[in-house]
Amino acid sequence: MATEFVARGQDLELVGIRKEFPGFVAIENLDLKVPAGEFFALLGPSGCGKTTTLRLVAGLETPTTGSILIGNKDVTSTKPHERQVNTVFQNYALFPHMSIVENAAFGLRRRKVADPLQKALEALKMVELDHLAERKPSQLSGGQQQRVALARALVNRPSLLLLDEPLGALDLKLRRQMQVELKAIQMEVGLTFLHVTHDQEEAMDMADTVAVMNKGRIEQMGTPEALYDRPKTFFVSQFLGQSNVFVGDAVESSANSVSIEVAGYKISAAKQRSEVSKGKIAIGVRPEKVQFHEDKKPTASSDLNILGPGEIIDIRFTGVSNQYLIDIPNLGEVTVFAQNVGKSPVTELGAKVWISWKVEHSFGLADLPVQSNGVR
Repeated sequence: MATEFVARGQDLELVGIRKEFPGFVAIENLDLKVPAGEFFALLGPSGCGKTTTLRLVAGLETPTTGSILIGNKDVTSTKPHERQVNTVFQNYALFPHMSIVENAAFGLRRRKVADPLQKALEALKMVELDHLAERKPSQLSGGQQQRVALARALVNRPSLLLLDEPLGALDLKLRRQMQVELKAIQMEVGLTFLHVTHDQEEAMDMADTVAVMNKGRIEQMGTPEALYDRPKTFFVSQFLGQSNVFVGDAVESSANSVSIEVAGYKISAAKQRSEVSKGKIAIGVRPEKVQFHEDKKPTASSDLNILGPGEIIDIRFTGVSNQYLIDIPNLGEVTVFAQNVGKSPVTELGAKVWISWKVEHSFGLADLPVQSNGVR
């Protein structure tokens, strides 16, 4: 059904893109390739250049230098309406005086495409709103309006669909529902999606590949699982989830591991999970990989990092887990997530605990935090 009116997705390639505005550089030397049919997410904080990148692809901005190719065709100088690209915005941009089906058919009518209403109804059926075709946007919920905006984009048979923070205006429950629906539609139609978002969970939940942007550059790109499990820079380790990061001088390096010394503690990471092995090194671990022990110090071993004892100075219940903040003398504060599977390991502030995690769960970063003493 979907492929009857939606063109097959095409590759997107950005080559040497640089975008300058008066007084600053928004994007610097950006090379990026999105394979046909992939759900690709550009993730980053406000001002990192992700929306500018999307506007360049849409033809709403022109790069200072570099080339944009869609389906191996150079469209750098092509006008927006001449590109096989459509954009779904956060604010929906529906016409309030038109019915839903007329909104979906608007672009087809402008291009004088035959049977615009029938094609619009097919698109509405795909997003399960054909039964509301005669309603006005004000009669629909936010999620329904977003699906109308999606149908309006799909009906134009784009090769590439751009999503500019499309779920940002929805509440949490509806946003998660729409994440599932968007991904299902993308898989059904085989369209190439370029999704811009600052929401880490949204990018990880929906995208096949995520590119984390920072200050006009891509810091790291890969599958959500790879980026989360193995961040390569301090920025990625902090922006994509939370991390405990320890900084110290390398004191030992073998064929299998690299170790640093911090406040008298030795902290190790597997060699294949560390970007550097000499000098001052930052080694991190995700809070859910860390365990704490109230009764006694765990037995030392070569495959375990052990710190403590420390004092629990904060406990926060988040539903799926308890988050503990543990102050290790001379080292700093370490965050530990304990999954909510019944009774929490420790429920009292002030408790003395040791913490540990497997060396194989550590990761060594390519750079250092701005402040480079102890844990960050």
